[in-house]
Amino acid sequence: MLFIILFTGLGIIFGAPSQPPLFSWNLAEDWHTIFQYDFMQHAYVAGTIVAVVAGVVGYFVVLRNVSFAGHSLAHIGFAGATGAVALGLSPVVGLLAFTLGSGAAIGALGKRIFGRDVVIGIILAWTLGLGVLFLSLYKGYATEAYALLFGEILGISQRDVVVTLVGGLITLTALAAMYRPLLFASLDEDVAEARGVPTRFLSIAFMLILALAVSAAVQVVGVLLIFALLVTPAAIAERLTARPPVGILLSALLALLFTWGGLTIAFYVPYPVSFFITSLAFGAYVLTRLLLLIGRSVQPQSGVRVYTSER
Repeated sequence: MLFIILFTGLGIIFGAPSQPPLFSWNLAEDWHTIFQYDFMQHAYVAGTIVAVVAGVVGYFVVLRNVSFAGHSLAHIGFAGATGAVALGLSPVVGLLAFTLGSGAAIGALGKRIFGRDVVIGIILAWTLGLGVLFLSLYKGYATEAYALLFGEILGISQRDVVVTLVGGLITLTALAAMYRPLLFASLDEDVAEARGVPTRFLSIAFMLILALAVSAAVQVVGVLLIFALLVTPAAIAERLTARPPVGILLSALLALLFTWGGLTIAFYVPYPVSFFITSLAFGAYVLTRLLLLIGRSVQPQSGVRVYTSER
C-alpha cells in the first residue's frame, strides 16, 4: 500500500505517462479490478511459475557461489535470441540453444570457473555486442528480442504461460531428482567427491537446470534484471536460516512476494514492472542486512546463533 501511494505521488510530481487505475482500500474490489484483465491473469500465473523456479534454483546458485556464472547465461542467451531472430527463427530457440550450450561448458569446468571473473566479464560484454550486431542485421521489427533485455511480463500470451509452466515443471522435477547429492556436493564438494558422488556430472546437470530457469525468467524480467529473482531472494534466505529446506522455501516465498508486489504496484502506477520487482528485492535485502546488524550489536552476548554469510 505504501509503495502504491509513494509512487503515485511521484507520478503526479514528475508527470505519469498515463492515467492509472485508482487504488481503493477495498482489497476485494481491487483484486477483482486487477484480475478482470486477461493480460494481468497471464502475468500473475507466469510470474508465479518463474518466481518459484527462480527461488528454488537460486538457492543452489548462491550456495554453490555461481551467481556470476548464472548471470552470464542470461547475457549469452540474449546473443542467441538475437541470432535466431536474424536467421528468421523464434528467439526462444536461440535463447535455449545458447544457454544450454554455455551452461554445459561452465558445468564441465567445475571448480576451474572460480577466479575467472575477468574472463567471464569480457565474454559477457562481447556477447551483448554480438547481440547488437545480430539486431542490426535483422531488417524487420525484432520486438521479441528487445523484450528479452527488460522482460515482457505484461505482454505474454496464454501460449507463453503454457511454455513457461512446462519448462518450470521440467526444471523442478530434475532438481528434485538430484536434490540430496546436489546439496551434499554444494556444501562440500571435496568430501562429496571422496564419498563417490559424481560431482562433475552434478555440476553439468545443475548448470543445464540453471540454463532452463534462466531461459524462463529472462522472458519475464529480462536479461539485465535476472539477478532480482535468481539471486536476491536466495541471498536473503541464506542469511536468515542455515537449514537448506527452510532456506529453499523462504527463497521461493520471497521471490513470489517480490513478483506479486511488483505486478500489483505496476497496475496502479504506470511505470515498468521490472523496476518495482527489483526495488522490492533490493529493499528487502538491505533491510535484512540492517536488522541482522542491529541484532548483533544489541545482543552480542546472548548466545543466539546468527547465520552470517558474506553475500
